[in-house]
Amino acid sequence: MLTRDFLLKADCKTAFGDIEESLLWSVDQRAASLAATLASRPDSSSIWVFGYGSLMWNPVFVADEVASGTLQGWHRAFCLRLTVGRGTATRPGRMLALKEGGQTGGLAFRLPEDKLHEELQLLWKREMITGCYLPTWCHLTLDDGRTVCALAFVMDPRHVLYEADSCAQTIAPLIAQAQGPLGTNAQYLFSLEQELKQRGMFDDGLSELVQRVRELQQSQQGCAG
Repeated sequence: MLTRDFLLKADCKTAFGDIEESLLWSVDQRAASLAATLASRPDSSSIWVFGYGSLMWNPVFVADEVASGTLQGWHRAFCLRLTVGRGTATRPGRMLALKEGGQTGGLAFRLPEDKLHEELQLLWKREMITGCYLPTWCHLTLDDGRTVCALAFVMDPRHVLYEADSCAQTIAPLIAQAQGPLGTNAQYLFSLEQELKQRGMFDDGLSELVQRVRELQQSQQGCAG
């Protein structure tokens, strides 16, 4: 389980698995990315972070407010080749990202102004180990009717780990067998499914993927028995 303490102490080169040297971002690269993102901040209103995956059930950062919301123009896709964390280079899985089109329901976290830099540094250490995401300011509609400017981590399609084919038939076998220092890829998928169900959120594509992964795992267990 990824905890705040683990993340604070983690050496990104080794804590998440064997990261290829050419992919690993340095502390300076992460700092430059964070500075550039803050420099492009649309206004001086509170900073919200949009969680659509593990940030929903395990944010680890401090937030003054948490609210459900919908992001228009982006949808969930397991389009990031996963070689660390819950996968390896030899048995890669797939990690979640946002791709253009559709909409995504998730959670918005309002960060405290007095701890803003500290929490964002932690977030960058978690999400930008290889610089695979594009931190993007998006208009997010909260369930209570408010519209806020939120920071969302969307897939960078130019990144070497980007995988264009994210259909369930292709990625289910990968997710069903991948695992790493942080657990199995399937655990991540099932945790997301559970979190969405508990919050009354639905994702048709995710439901099909969950079913395929469970069927594959049951088949593997049957063969092993």
